[in-house]
Amino acid sequence: MSPHIYRVGGRLLNVSRSTAHAPIPTLLLHTRHFSTHGSFYRSPSLYQPKTRSTYYRNSKNSHLLPTTIRYSTNALPYKKTFDKLLIANRGEIACRIIKTARKMGIRTVAVYSELDAKAQHVQLADEAVCLGDAQSYLSIPRILDAVRQTNAQAVHPGYGFLSENFAFVKALEDANITFVGPSADAIAAMGDKIQSKLIAHASNIHCIPGYDGEVKSVQTALQVAHDIGYPVMVKASAGGGGKGMRIAWNDDELKEGFKLAKQESKSSFDDDRLLIEKYIDQPRHIEIQILGDKHGNVVYLPERECSIQRRNQKVIEESPSVHVDPETRKKMGEEAVALARHVKYNSAGTVEFLMDTDRNFYFLEMNTRLQVEHPITECVTGLDLVEQMLYSAAGHPLSIQQQDIQCNGWAIESRVYAEDPTKYLPSVGRLLVYQEPSKSLEHVRCDSGIKEGTDIAVDYDPLLCKLTTHGKTRDEALDSMIHALDEYVIKGVTHNIPLLRSVAGHPRFRAGKTITTNFLAEEYPDGYRTTKLSEPDMQQLAAVNAAMWAKTEASLGDKADRWQIWVQVTDEQSGQMRETQLDITRTGVDNFKVTPCGSEEFTFSTDWPLNGLLAKASIKETGQDLVVQYLDDLDFGFRIQYRGDKFKVVVMNDRQHELAKYMKERPAELATDLVISPMPGRIISIAVQKGDKVIQGAEVAVVEAMKMQNVLRTTRDGTVKTIHVQKGNTVKAGQLLIEFEEDE
Repeated sequence: MSPHIYRVGGRLLNVSRSTAHAPIPTLLLHTRHFSTHGSFYRSPSLYQPKTRSTYYRNSKNSHLLPTTIRYSTNALPYKKTFDKLLIANRGEIACRIIKTARKMGIRTVAVYSELDAKAQHVQLADEAVCLGDAQSYLSIPRILDAVRQTNAQAVHPGYGFLSENFAFVKALEDANITFVGPSADAIAAMGDKIQSKLIAHASNIHCIPGYDGEVKSVQTALQVAHDIGYPVMVKASAGGGGKGMRIAWNDDELKEGFKLAKQESKSSFDDDRLLIEKYIDQPRHIEIQILGDKHGNVVYLPERECSIQRRNQKVIEESPSVHVDPETRKKMGEEAVALARHVKYNSAGTVEFLMDTDRNFYFLEMNTRLQVEHPITECVTGLDLVEQMLYSAAGHPLSIQQQDIQCNGWAIESRVYAEDPTKYLPSVGRLLVYQEPSKSLEHVRCDSGIKEGTDIAVDYDPLLCKLTTHGKTRDEALDSMIHALDEYVIKGVTHNIPLLRSVAGHPRFRAGKTITTNFLAEEYPDGYRTTKLSEPDMQQLAAVNAAMWAKTEASLGDKADRWQIWVQVTDEQSGQMRETQLDITRTGVDNFKVTPCGSEEFTFSTDWPLNGLLAKASIKETGQDLVVQYLDDLDFGFRIQYRGDKFKVVVMNDRQHELAKYMKERPAELATDLVISPMPGRIISIAVQKGDKVIQGAEVAVVEAMKMQNVLRTTRDGTVKTIHVQKGNTVKAGQLLIEFEEDE
């Protein structure tokens, strides 16, 4: 009999009139639709308004039947693909794949490490199999065992881990299991960066100068660098996501970078082969998304620009690019398609280019997998790329042709990381408070695999969420991004929202014309630093906090409606304190009138449930809206977050303000002769021994955190007194690693 979808106790059942199958959870990108013909129905876009169905219990037949069926007039049936899909990944991408599989009626299997036993993707899947330790996502035998154990018909690799591993795909093919991605031969040809450059040369595609083959030793690396000239890029042949990549400007940097890139590549991809190519200075990073099928059809989608990077890892992406004109877009797309056809590419993939100021572009690499930043392409095209991958893997031809593809509006993605944006070092801990931007915000999409209470571990990438906004124009998308970032609440780990918020409002980024991959290094050379607020902005922030203080006082029994107060606002990063004297009057429950000393009066309304996470205010005279995050109470005020930056706010009356002048500040702690771990991680190597004499800047240890290796160096000349850790030890942030003899 034909299958139908029923809701049972908050879950969905895929059943026939005679046979019931296991329940399917209800977390979907949008609702499933009932069909009397036994098909799944959908709206063409992932982001169109949801339709609803109402269900009641039929006591006679003991199952649920639909009473009201409503669906889009342009609904289309989902074509048959697979009964069961295993996702060989974790985190947000596993959750994202599960959502599309569910709306297509496919049962899902999650795999997880012992660390991820309570992870979101495990809870969302129909079935879950534990693989073992933290590194088990890289174990081909264990994943194959999970496939056999659950009788999964297909495997989606997500990105990273084994997604571009030829041996993994070949093992699946040999076991007659469908890999949701390109063939093993295509991955061997294009997923390997060394081989892909050879193919690109054969396809007459302009490539970056470099060495056409594996660079096996430091000596060979030095010879190649001398031949093509510095600067050079050392990169993992099997890599991606910025792992196993180093820029070298001289021999010393190349020697160190070669060693670190090799170690990172082995740790991340179980493959330590490296290549070297000329580093193009001041480039833009532009990539072309392609889709192929098993019938020889290939199309290209609008480009993505990924130039905002740190440590060669993308931070903010957008589609389309300000820099690419229609003629260049067509040329790049056609080259990407030609490259894909050369290797009979049959899935979603991305061809990456570097582009100079004159729009000359150079082939960089091909990622033979779904990209992290795929949501922005889905926003501007209305396509579900995971759905397209599943159709291709099941043998269906592409249902779109090149002339059908349009770019609708502008989309921007910000990668929200658990990291300190001042040093780009990862942060670990438990998410004590986690609230994504309000679902009432239009055109905002959050791709995450976490929730409040999730533990962020040192063993995995620190990505928390991909925050995407879509607008008719770039400015509209950026304005939505700023609003969404202001409403994003994260407590328990350090995060990079201050950096993302700053970039989204940066004049150079807003203009878009001079963006390069060096943007962050040029605009934030010492990492993220707070920007001093203008005097009007400071007065408005002080006024909103004064209103929050007044509401708190009222809750404690204060019946006054007018106050003359001092508001001190201290930037937690810089330590800079500014104060404002205010005359504030409460004119209604949520309305206030403020006169800053020496400035003009203004009025505003507030929306702040007492001790709520977000305080929103609207300035009547300017129409400006403010969003302030309430973090903690202080003795005389609050800790807040505003425009991504954290501040301590103290509110005092005249007497308190006078007495505060006599309060002594705590003296700064003296520096010590210690090497402290700047982050939680694992000791990869120790370069010194007890008694060694070292000079300033010498390497003493390497700490790996979330697959990125960080070299620790001495800040002065000295003699090693004590080494408190060993290779392989797990360390905490702030833990003492190495101690030096005191200066005589």
